[in-house]
Amino acid sequence: MMNNMRAGLLLIDIQNDYFDKGAMTLVNPEEACANAKRILERFRSEKLPVIFIQHIAANPAATFFLPGTAGAEIYPSIQPVEGEKVIVKHFPNSFRDTDLMDYLRKSNITDLVICGMMTHMCVDATTRAAKDLGYNITLIGDACATRNLEIHGEIVSASDVQNSFLAALNYFYSSVKSTSQYLNKE
Repeated sequence: MMNNMRAGLLLIDIQNDYFDKGAMTLVNPEEACANAKRILERFRSEKLPVIFIQHIAANPAATFFLPGTAGAEIYPSIQPVEGEKVIVKHFPNSFRDTDLMDYLRKSNITDLVICGMMTHMCVDATTRAAKDLGYNITLIGDACATRNLEIHGEIVSASDVQNSFLAALNYFYSSVKSTSQYLNKE
């Protein structure tokens, strides 16, 4: 059975609107993207499947990832190359109303390595859905980014949001690792 296991890299919503001067700037997206790129380079060197998830807003009231805008494009330093799958989604869960599940099955992918943005939204929703669908998940925490949130008039720092979501996902839904831990097989 172990010989049938195959990993795939899922890069979620690493898009221009999350970076400096974007419509929904995150905290430290450049650092997260640089780490995701290191993971991407490993997958490419080992000729393992890479799947880019690109969120395009379907809601007319949306303020970012608007169709046909530069903000919705995948960030320049982490562009897909020929043969890598790009899946467009309209909801936080990358499986909802997409062909992601079919693609993973046809590609015999059993294990997912996940990087992306926003940790508290699309990364969280996709990680939980993937685990519920039977995938083994490694989440690269420092290759994900989020932003400050607000509740009841109180600001929750991006650092606290990030740590809380990663801690919650590390319990059952995934094994959270740093880029270095993953690349060094720790």
